[in-house]
Amino acid sequence: MKKTLIIFCIATTTVAHAQTKKIVVKKATAANTEVAKTNSSLLKTSIDSFSYAVGMNIANNLQSQGIQQINFVAFQKAMTDVFNKKTCLLDQSQAGLTVQKKFSNMTKEAGKKYLAENKKHAGVIELPSGLQYEVIKQGTGPIPKATDTVKAHYAGSLINGQEFDNSYKRGEPIQIPVTGVIQGWVQALQLMPVGSKWKLYIPSELGYGDRGAGTIPPGSVLIFEIELLDIVHK
Repeated sequence: MKKTLIIFCIATTTVAHAQTKKIVVKKATAANTEVAKTNSSLLKTSIDSFSYAVGMNIANNLQSQGIQQINFVAFQKAMTDVFNKKTCLLDQSQAGLTVQKKFSNMTKEAGKKYLAENKKHAGVIELPSGLQYEVIKQGTGPIPKATDTVKAHYAGSLINGQEFDNSYKRGEPIQIPVTGVIQGWVQALQLMPVGSKWKLYIPSELGYGDRGAGTIPPGSVLIFEIELLDIVHK
């Protein structure tokens, strides 16, 4: 279905936040074009069935994003206010921030659990800052200082395996000041000898925090494989 009508005070923000998950309704086929018959006294008209179907879509979408609890009274109030063109209890900005904060907190909790388990694995080292790393290959070159600029290859992903950046695939390493990147990188680069390849597990507060970045949701733990190729400016 190309258009799915979901209208309530916070719906537009909820759907916008779900960066990789969208409501999907299968296209009608000859076998399902008729409204399903039911013994329920609630579904007497096509509008009744449509309304119920929209409710199912919203509930399934929220559950697929990890939402397991909702205040149905407040939910119904929002639906009623919007359809009756009444003033909502939250404006669009407040609604957006409320939804963003909820999903950010959920992402943070998932990240904390991931890091707590990850540090138990053999070879994983955790620094006092919370940054975790494991050595894939240890180089023998010099270690960058905060004032240096380095050349590196890297691949970045989320804890669910979704890749968000990869210099290897672009076929070109990056050149960056050591202090010109996220804090997780800043700390790791000043520990890595040139020629090293490390895998970093970066808590959200050492990454992009509550603001997120591009396809990276707010509150995300970041996983990077970094290969330090050279110090190009000292």
